[in-house]
Amino acid sequence: MTWDFSTDPDFQEQLDWMSEFVRREIWPLETIWRELGLDGLRDAIAPLQQEVKSMGLWAAHLPPELGGQGMGQVRLGLMHEILGSSPIAPLAFGNAAPDSGNSEILALAGTPQQKDRWLYPLLAGDLRSAFSMTEPDTPGSDPTQLRTRAVLDGDGWVIDGHKWFSSNGSIADFLIVMAVTDPDARPAQRASMFIVPRDTPGVEIVRDVPTMEHPWERFGEYGGHAEILYEGVRVGSDALLGAEGQGFVLAQQRLGPGRIHHCMRWLGVARRAFDMMCERATYRHAHGSLLADKQTVQNWIADSAAEMQAARLMTLHAAWVMDTQGARAALVDIALIKFYGAKVLHDVIDRALQVHGSLGYSTDLPLEQMYRFARGARFYDGPDEVHRQTVARRILAGYQPPPGLVPSEHLPTRREQARERFAHLLGAVTAND
Repeated sequence: MTWDFSTDPDFQEQLDWMSEFVRREIWPLETIWRELGLDGLRDAIAPLQQEVKSMGLWAAHLPPELGGQGMGQVRLGLMHEILGSSPIAPLAFGNAAPDSGNSEILALAGTPQQKDRWLYPLLAGDLRSAFSMTEPDTPGSDPTQLRTRAVLDGDGWVIDGHKWFSSNGSIADFLIVMAVTDPDARPAQRASMFIVPRDTPGVEIVRDVPTMEHPWERFGEYGGHAEILYEGVRVGSDALLGAEGQGFVLAQQRLGPGRIHHCMRWLGVARRAFDMMCERATYRHAHGSLLADKQTVQNWIADSAAEMQAARLMTLHAAWVMDTQGARAALVDIALIKFYGAKVLHDVIDRALQVHGSLGYSTDLPLEQMYRFARGARFYDGPDEVHRQTVARRILAGYQPPPGLVPSEHLPTRREQARERFAHLLGAVTAND
């Protein structure tokens, strides 16, 4: 077995270009992108997308036959670490969520007709999509409890249900909807996925839900989380994505790589906050010396560096396992990074904010927005508690009770066994005495 922490020199050049590009072109755009509105943002991003395409970095999450780069999870992880520093950087690279995950599902399970109508225009940036699974009245961590129903009626399906947090639902051209098609089936085989054009009769976009990250009322903006009613929504048989009852399996295949991307993007955010904290420490004086000379601040910097490095190595290892052994083999690794990475994200931002004091608390710096963003990381894509449970169960499955329920490391028992085994030596020692 070999272990290799190196990055291919050619790809490192691409990473260096991405880092400089995001800082030069994307970070300044962050300050006004909401003022631009959806159309203005699209116009501002368009020339940047062309530059990314010219560098061969567009839609890197997909295989070459679909217009992507076929990078694999490790390279994608390194890429997302850079893109994660800005909420709009993924738009310029053709891998913004939820479009990236939806394109993977369409590529995996779509028919040739579905790919022609939805996938290829989505990859070209001509369409936008949303993934509509989470419901207000069922736990998002357990999609086997979904209540939205799709009933076969003639040559099509009728969908009824209530969803929310369908990200980008208010600006989407189509939605991928998870709905129960067989309530009597085994839990993981009850639901199916459907492609639903947003303008289908019966689809009502109620609102974009205000959140801790975006607490103001808004509608029809990039990054919104839509509440949607599906009332008697009729779609044809060609709307079924994949096989009937395959919805849960497809969702899991979508979420595995997505969680790795999330964790690497969080590291990008954490690194940006970390850099701000270190910079602040070099010039801010308090109580007779620089913050950089305060032991508490030094501890915060050291702890943050160690935690980010640990989270980074854990995440890239999970990506490596997925690349070399498949998503199922990486299940525990992905669960580990999901809850650990979320904690690191929060803690680093929290320290950076504390170092900046009232300035960090103000909107003159991005730290307060980062802090609000970080809180959601502990429950979306599965709450920390579920991922911890997954890890613990998998680990405990490798253990069993000891014989007679006597602890394996019980010293009196070990001592007696050793005395029996080495009785001849102990006897010799006694005789010499």
